[in-house]
Amino acid sequence: MFQWRWPQGFVCPKCGHTGCCELKSCKIFQCNNCHHQLSITAGTVFAATKLSLEIWFLGIYIVTQSKISASALSLSRTPHSHNSALLMKHKIQQVMKERDDSKQLTSFIQIDDAYWGGKKHDGKRGRGATGKIPFIAAVETNELGNPIHIRFSRVRAYSRSLSNLGRPNILHQAVMLFLMDWVAFLR
Repeated sequence: MFQWRWPQGFVCPKCGHTGCCELKSCKIFQCNNCHHQLSITAGTVFAATKLSLEIWFLGIYIVTQSKISASALSLSRTPHSHNSALLMKHKIQQVMKERDDSKQLTSFIQIDDAYWGGKKHDGKRGRGATGKIPFIAAVETNELGNPIHIRFSRVRAYSRSLSNLGRPNILHQAVMLFLMDWVAFLR
């Protein structure tokens, strides 16, 4: 674990010193210079948890390898409570989202509008319905049309949606954009 956390060796986040000692009583490392203490899991998804790393790795496996969405109930079948399973699932999903958000879409990109939300019975339907949250779905595909990555971006209005997607962290030198059936992208 030490080699994964610090592949070039320990570096104190406070003072930058490279020397440390391990306090065996509470399994933490202490800087030899400023005496700052930190655990090997500090600053990671595993920080501040009483669950063992074996349970975390099992939870990561269940969440990432499930064909359908893994429920907190299925995670709670491992030896811990439902609340711990729910927190673990949310933390894993947040890390997965942050990792996906750091990747840029390249090559062939298909963009379409989408809505999230339940039914309201006020008479309005479709794009103008109340209670619906608009967002843009962008799918990066290969030359054969097979999906590679997908990105969802929440928007306030569709008139400026393409400029929202054009931020450097979402699209990068797209070869071609296929705008699917929505004229607001062209404004």
